[in-house]
Amino acid sequence: MKQLIQSTTNDMEELSELETVLLDGLTTKYPSLKSHIPYIKVAKREKAGVGMIVHFEYVNFKEPLEEINALFSTEENIELKNLRNGLSYLIDVTDGEIKYIDFFTSGEEWNGKFVDFKIIKEEDE
Repeated sequence: MKQLIQSTTNDMEELSELETVLLDGLTTKYPSLKSHIPYIKVAKREKAGVGMIVHFEYVNFKEPLEEINALFSTEENIELKNLRNGLSYLIDVTDGEIKYIDFFTSGEEWNGKFVDFKIIKEEDE
């Protein structure tokens, strides 16, 4: 098992409500990652017009990492008040570390704000 190199900077942000909900969804498929969530902070948010990548870093995480490599997403759509077609997402797990969430629209400009979101599952539509 690999050991994680951790950040010691204090200028990282907490996870948003939506990011926490999506990471909880990830742990239904990969339960061993549930213990990671309290130690994950947002290192940076990269906005790019029609999407945003939220990069994570671990703080004070002491457990060894499992060999999980996955790109995780579901058939869910994230509805936002200011987006006609909502958001999709992809979570990257590399060498047992949750690296980032990539949020993307279907070509609509987006300000990167998660205001009044609602997660719509395929069976809800």
